[in-house]
Amino acid sequence: MGRIVVTENVTLDGVMQAPGRAGEDTRDGFRHGGWAGPYADPVMMRVMGAGMAATGALLFGRRTYEDFFAVWHGRTDGNPFTAKLDATRKYVVSRTLAEPLSWPNSTLLAGEATAAVETLKKETDQDIAVLGSGELVRSLLARGLVDRLVLSVHPLVLGAGRRLFAADGPPAAFRLVESVPTGTGVVIATYEVEK
Repeated sequence: MGRIVVTENVTLDGVMQAPGRAGEDTRDGFRHGGWAGPYADPVMMRVMGAGMAATGALLFGRRTYEDFFAVWHGRTDGNPFTAKLDATRKYVVSRTLAEPLSWPNSTLLAGEATAAVETLKKETDQDIAVLGSGELVRSLLARGLVDRLVLSVHPLVLGAGRRLFAADGPPAAFRLVESVPTGTGVVIATYEVEK
């Protein structure tokens, strides 16, 4: 059976909304997009690159899939993640998208999201990485389908924004299996979900 590995950028107060750039996700009037950019460094690139190399497939919610497609597909600036993202099998959970999906190697998961992901886990022996996709992640956590969290915890408090863990979410316990500090103060913490 495959594992669901959630990889997220979060602030000290748990915000995960729009780490990549201004305007990435302005829902609820969020004005702090791009908060993670100043903290990128070679250590983070090395750790994230190793994670991508070990990933068998990617799993996205609709919003994150469309955003990643717009930003990453077909880039010609030499970014090493572009080719990997284009070539990797991508599964998309959506109630509004229809096949064929625009990004090569993309498959729409039909039906109820958590049931479809549970089936997908049973049908693969590889890690399935979830990037972003906060609403999907919260539903997978509530259903007990997440196996590992890789959190890049940034030394920053925003005070507002969508958070990784919902205030009304179920209790959960985690076991730290690795932590890597970066030169910019980010701690990349890898947790196994206690089941």
